[in-house]
Amino acid sequence: MKTQYITISPTPGLRGQVFYPLTLRTAPIPPLQSHSLLIKISAAALNHRDLFLRQHLYPGTTFGVPLLADGAGTVVDIGPQASPGWLGKRVVIYPGAGWSWPSSLEGPEDEAGYVWIIGGTKYNPAGTLSDYMVVDQGEVEPVPGHLSALQAAALPVAGLTAWRALMVKAGVGNCRPGSQILVTGIGGGVALMVLLFAVKMGARVWVTSSRREKVEEAVRLGAMGVVNYREEKWEERILELLPKERRVFDAVVDGAGGNIIDRAVKLLKAGGVVVIYGMTSAPSMSFPMRAVLKNLDIRGSALGSRREFAQMMDFVREKRVVPVIGRVVHGIDNLDAIEELFDIMRSGRQTGKLVISLDPETKL
Repeated sequence: MKTQYITISPTPGLRGQVFYPLTLRTAPIPPLQSHSLLIKISAAALNHRDLFLRQHLYPGTTFGVPLLADGAGTVVDIGPQASPGWLGKRVVIYPGAGWSWPSSLEGPEDEAGYVWIIGGTKYNPAGTLSDYMVVDQGEVEPVPGHLSALQAAALPVAGLTAWRALMVKAGVGNCRPGSQILVTGIGGGVALMVLLFAVKMGARVWVTSSRREKVEEAVRLGAMGVVNYREEKWEERILELLPKERRVFDAVVDGAGGNIIDRAVKLLKAGGVVVIYGMTSAPSMSFPMRAVLKNLDIRGSALGSRREFAQMMDFVREKRVVPVIGRVVHGIDNLDAIEELFDIMRSGRQTGKLVISLDPETKL
């Protein structure tokens, strides 16, 4: 039995100056080990890391490994010692490796201290942009009943990254009924999931954006107010939107980097928290003395553990959270349409997740 999958192929050029082409390949499905599951992938979704992989800007970029870390599908076969209850079940796949269930809250058990996200690198041969995928039964969670396969595929990376950033790094003390949280750069998958989770927790959330359609979507999802981050001194403008009795934020959740710490000094309460899950603006940032004097905490956050993935999925199930999908294309062999998704991400035009349906019967 064989599977089709999409990977990247080499092309001449330097890191950051190349954009590796997509290639559709066919390969035998690996044999099932004792606790393995064979999953027929129904849908997969893009993340910014896939854009970085195609530019050779992501650690361990490797040719020949299936792309993408987000995926959901149906278990169609099981290994000899796998639980029979998985057969026929819809599942969503944990997108990481090196941060197993019993590991610490602080970070992965891997010696390097990193969680290795699946798809497109030498650290793991798996990726979700494939007709079939073999994973251990401990690496999946049941799809919540209120979600379609497309919606479930939109959850893993964005949902888990948002969950850890908000619930672990910002902390439940800063995300509870009445807390005031700022989410920067709304429109991407992680930022939208932070907004959804925080609203479901009863927090009051404000966001930044530069596009009208993203503003409208954020307000629809429960944002209290929005400012344009392209405005000079936008931090002063957003403070004016807060209630007069408390014009300060408990936490800022940011995926851009840049000068966010300088702005956070004005935005946060004393001892407030800035959680940074990405640096799309620049690979480093300054840390001014004013942040020290205000006792600010600056916390990096990357994906999350297998335990946190289960906690996130339980919350999604309990609160009936539905991720935002920006666009869906159909067919693993539809390379032109898949390329369009990458173009949308490169231009920053997406609002919600960009999803590829691998099963013609899969619908929202």
